[in-house]
Amino acid sequence: MAGRPLIGISTYVEAGARWGVWELEAALLPVGYPRLVQRAGGLAAMLPPDAPEHAAAAVARLDGLVIAGGPDVEPARYGAEPDPRTGPPARARDAWELALIDAALAAHVPLLGICRGMQLLNVALGGTLVQHLDGHAEVIGVFGRHPVKPVPGTRYAAAVPELTSVPAYHHQAVDRLGAGLVVSAHAEDGTVEAVELPSEDWVLGVQWHPEMGEDVRVLRALVEAATTRPGS
Repeated sequence: MAGRPLIGISTYVEAGARWGVWELEAALLPVGYPRLVQRAGGLAAMLPPDAPEHAAAAVARLDGLVIAGGPDVEPARYGAEPDPRTGPPARARDAWELALIDAALAAHVPLLGICRGMQLLNVALGGTLVQHLDGHAEVIGVFGRHPVKPVPGTRYAAAVPELTSVPAYHHQAVDRLGAGLVVSAHAEDGTVEAVELPSEDWVLGVQWHPEMGEDVRVLRALVEAATTRPGS
């Protein structure tokens, strides 16, 4: 591979984003995501929702993929009725990102899921979610922090071997693990904070938001995997 690897990041579509004199529908992404990819040594490319049948072609042009945080996954995706505290569905985004995950797994493209992205990875592999838990999003619109403990011997522990305070904002979490996934980090209350596939493919999900902090080690591990994978 010549130069930095190209890392795609999934995005939001919002009905009323504002800039300058404009208020229009927009595909957008908090700037922490591309900045973190750049700081970790990658080139960032935004991937707005598209028809799911185009996911494989998009992933084929990437060296790595990040599924970003965002709204709650629709409970119907994992066979559950919605809890009253579950947010409204984002069906087009669910369908697109699930197709991106499937394409990345099929093509052995390094994959990182962040918050919602980790939950969607779990759902894509047949897992389920806890639709509400307290203590991980204490103030609306404000990121909190809490310690995360790695599981020795995992890919995550290889990147971040020590207990680490991480920025977090979520009210859902992994319940039943998807097929093949193993837990690679926990919060103090036992919440699953990272999952991964124990295979040669680089596949990791983290429940927190590394783009809101200064620690680039998780993203650097993704970028290194994207740089060294066969065919890169």
